[in-house]
Amino acid sequence: MDGQRIGYVRVSTVDQNPARQLEHVPVARLFTDTASGKDTKRPALEALLAFVRTGDTVVVHSMDRLARNLDDLRRLVQSLTQRGVQLTFVQENLTFTGEDTPMAQLLLSVMGAFAEFERALLRERQREGITLAKQRGAYRGRKKVLAPDQVTALCARAAAGEPKAHLARAFGISRETLYQYLRTAPSARVMETP
Repeated sequence: MDGQRIGYVRVSTVDQNPARQLEHVPVARLFTDTASGKDTKRPALEALLAFVRTGDTVVVHSMDRLARNLDDLRRLVQSLTQRGVQLTFVQENLTFTGEDTPMAQLLLSVMGAFAEFERALLRERQREGITLAKQRGAYRGRKKVLAPDQVTALCARAAAGEPKAHLARAFGISRETLYQYLRTAPSARVMETP
């Protein structure tokens, strides 16, 4: 193939170093996401998918950087290879071209399943750690975004009929966080009763 080599890098947090993923891999262009891999709705990934052309090669450090679950991984690999784009995973030393052998498809499925399994184990260990920390009294949970007087103001404005989306923007919180405050605030029980 005589197209460009395009790199894709994903880190979950700003603290992680994206440079290490494709440090010694020459690429013509690099797309970097700082986002969770829980789904494929990521700005740089969507830009990459719109940018690549037939003959290009997409280079990714490892399968779990492209997708965390097997279904998304397979879908992305198939989508790219059907368009004539090669996909190379550096860590696994695998390249998919669209003319892949049954062995290559098996490796994709097995390696993708291991990445998904590893993620599930990590989440399970995290939950166990939080449970143990709570039992010791060392885990307090996430710090509240709003002070008690702000929660009171939020509930009063919501009770007055102000739109939830407007309130969320005004208080600098997501709508889900807004609904959590409304559900747990003492005045919220009064507002919810018919």
